[in-house]
Amino acid sequence: MASVDATSLLLLALAALGIVSHNAPVSIAVLLLLLFRLAHLDRLLPFFEQHGLNLGILVLTMGIMAPLASGKISPGALVRAFTTPASLLAVAVGVFVSYLAGKGVPLMAQNPVVVTGILVGTILGVALFRGVPTGPLIAAGILAVLLGMGRKLG
Repeated sequence: MASVDATSLLLLALAALGIVSHNAPVSIAVLLLLLFRLAHLDRLLPFFEQHGLNLGILVLTMGIMAPLASGKISPGALVRAFTTPASLLAVAVGVFVSYLAGKGVPLMAQNPVVVTGILVGTILGVALFRGVPTGPLIAAGILAVLLGMGRKLG
């Protein structure tokens, strides 16, 4: 029987946490990475390291803008986004979290170990507190600000 390396065991543990916490994107991503390792497709991993975040942001942005493109959000609704206190606050919060996410990207690139911590924290938040598995970039941005890295990285 072949021995299992520590990295594969870690990936299995993260997949198990994803499954237990009902975090399908994490589970699927980790299991695909494990499959790449087991199928000796390791040469694909640098591509995902270099381009995965940008591809993910591209797909996420398309998903967010799809209702506008499909006509479900009208131009009038966009105008109304600047006319009520609640919608103005929503715009301000959107600007703020985008700023935080922008601080998180360099932190994640410069310190990959925090990515694992954020991932484990997200999974624990889902599993223990019925959280929603969103916002790793924002979590990294908050961490960057708390660590005082916002000025150095931005």
